[in-house]
Formats: sequence, C-alpha cells, structure tokens
Amino acid sequence: MNKKNASHILPILLPYAFGYFLSYLLRNVNAVIAPDLTHELGLSAADLGFLTSAYLIGFALAQLPLGIALDRWGPRRVESALLVLAAMGCVGFGLGHTLTQLALARGLIGLGVSACLMASFKAFSQAFSATRQASMNSSIMVAGGMGGITASAPFGLLLPYAGWRNIFLCLAALTLIAAYAIRRTPEQEQPAQTVPLADLVRGIGGIFASRAFWRFAPQTGFLIGGFVSIQGLWAMPWLLGVNAYSQQNASFHMLLLSLTLTIGYFLLATQIAALIRRGLTIERIFFWGALAALGVSLLLIMGVGESHLMWILFGFFCASFNLIYAAHASYYPAQLSGRANTCLNLIVFVGGFGLQWGFGGVVDLAQAHGFLRAQALQIAWGSLLVLQVASVIWFMASKSWVNSMPVAIARNNNAEQ
Repeated sequence: MNKKNASHILPILLPYAFGYFLSYLLRNVNAVIAPDLTHELGLSAADLGFLTSAYLIGFALAQLPLGIALDRWGPRRVESALLVLAAMGCVGFGLGHTLTQLALARGLIGLGVSACLMASFKAFSQAFSATRQASMNSSIMVAGGMGGITASAPFGLLLPYAGWRNIFLCLAALTLIAAYAIRRTPEQEQPAQTVPLADLVRGIGGIFASRAFWRFAPQTGFLIGGFVSIQGLWAMPWLLGVNAYSQQNASFHMLLLSLTLTIGYFLLATQIAALIRRGLTIERIFFWGALAALGVSLLLIMGVGESHLMWILFGFFCASFNLIYAAHASYYPAQLSGRANTCLNLIVFVGGFGLQWGFGGVVDLAQAHGFLRAQALQIAWGSLLVLQVASVIWFMASKSWVNSMPVAIARNNNAEQ
C-alpha cells in the first residue's frame, strides 16, 4: 500500500475495524468469564446460557431495521450512535449484581454493536471500488478474528489481576472512543433513500417469502448460530468440564480456535477467486468445509484425537460457514442483496440465542437425570450436531426446489428502481 492509498484508506478502515474488533470481543468474552459469573452469581447452566445469549437477541432485534437505517442515514451516523448504547451496556454489565440486570445490560451491548459489520460494508461500498471492497471486507473479518483472539488467552491472563467488572468498564471507554472515531470518518455521504418505506419493507417481505432464503436459513441458524454458541460460551465450560483443563490451558485452546478461524477467513478472502476459476462454486466450497467442520465436531464429542489439533481444525473449517452469505446474496438483485443478508443475519442471532440457551438447558436436564457434567455437555453438543447435520442434508436436498427469483421479489425490485 503506497502512501497515497494509505492516506485514503486507513482513515476509513481503521475506525470501522476497531469497532468490529470490539464487537467480536464483546460477543465472545463471556466464554472466559463464565466460571467467575457462575461462582459469583450462583448461575445454573441454563442461566449462564440465557445471560450470554441476551447479547444475541439484542443483536437480532436490530437486524431488519438496521438495513433500512444504513440506507437512509449512512453508516457513520448509525454505527456511532449505536456504539454509545453498547458503551452504556458495558457500564451496566460491570456494575450489575443480578441475573436480570446483567442480562439487560448484555442485551444492550448486543443492540449497540449490531451495526459494526454491516455498517463497515456499507461504508466501503460508498468509498471504494468493488475490487478494493473485497480486500477491505477481508480486513474487517480479520479485525473481528483478532477480537476473538483477544477474548481468549489474553483476556484470561488479565482477568485475575483486573477482575471482569473493571475490564467491562474499560471496554465501555474503548467503545466510546470507537464511536467518536467512526463519527469522524470521512464518509462519502450519499443522498437519503427516496424509495418509500413501505416498498423497502415489502422488499424484506419478499426475501422471507423466497425459496432461496428458506434453503439457506437452516444452515445459517444451526451452523453459524451453533458456532456462535460454542465459541461465545460453551467451549470454555467444555474444556474445563470434559477435558478437565486448567483455566490457562482452556484459554489457550480458545486462542487457537480464534486464531485458526481468522486464518481461515483470510485464506478464503484471498483464495476464493482462484478456487472459483478452477471450477469450484461457492456452494460446493461451503458444503465441503461444513462437512469437515461437522466431522471434527464429532471427534471432539467422542474425545478422539489430540486436543490442540482438533480445536485448530474446528476453527479453520468453521470459517467456511460465512460463505453462506455470498451464496445466498447471489439469488437476489444488487439493490436487495444488503437486505437479503441482513435477513439471514437475523437467523444467525436468533439461532445463536436459542442454541446458546438451549445448550445450557440440555446440560441441566441431563444432570437432573443423573448424568455427570462432562456427559451432560457431550449430550448437549451431540444434540446440536444432529441438528447441524440435518441442516446440511436439507441444503443438498433442496437445491432443485429453489427456482429463480420469486415474483414478489422481482416486483419489489422494479418498484425500487
């Protein structure tokens, strides 16, 4: 990158990358502090699942109005305003003392960071060419991966010295800094949408009515939502309860998971074009990546293989799940692709909420029927794996069922031109 390009790119890239870094960190941080939360508040597994997944429901509630807000008011205004809410949520979480208080604060955090990824994509589309956008989007995903890495071993090392409450207060300050930096970015402002709100809403309705959406929704909910629930919470209790690792060793496994996930994102972003030129399709790459990830999941549940290697492979292959967004968007015209993926993103976080909470519920239920905690965790992950395998079978079986763009979408497309 030469100096001229850097002076144009970095003032836009760095603030949005910092925002997504914090978003990803805040999503996954509860996995590391789960033992402290359980001990301090006396939480059951279901309580812990509900508390952590409150972030996801706050995030999910924002998805449908978010796409319209970004089009109407621009990413700079929308994301900076929402990040102020996230900072308030961090303060509330750091000061809360009951499950209800912490869950509300966690939900506010999720609402506040809900625009971090989509706002960055919107900002890049306004400021850069399509070729440059691909590399910028890759950089944002890497920034998110770095947030996941920071929420693992580095956070675990800091936790005994600072305490989770003080760390959340510091995160509130960092989130306000990100909000200010994004508000100051040299955004390429565009005129406000002239399309009537009713037409925008009908476009969303057409997406939900399309066969393409319902072909991809199950994998989005069970694969990506399932991974969010594992990385964001249940990986740490698994490593502590099933593998009987120390906090430090478990945090190191979390670091490996986040690091290889980031490497997987980077390799896909830089090599996907070459793979397509060789005759592979995005759907086929996703399918084989998903099969590999589910195979590694089975080995982890069974306790087969060297633990470090298994978690490395798990993170690497799960990076392929995000190809669902590109595959899904290809079924829609360009002016609907943003809302199409926002609708899909809603399924991710609704699924993540249900699975993260439900995982804990299965653990509690299994223990109530006499199973040891390690066995209960295996039953919960095994149940999730069954749902994930079923979603991949549906993905393959429904291919011939998905026809061209539904009439409803075509009609809305014409109305918005």
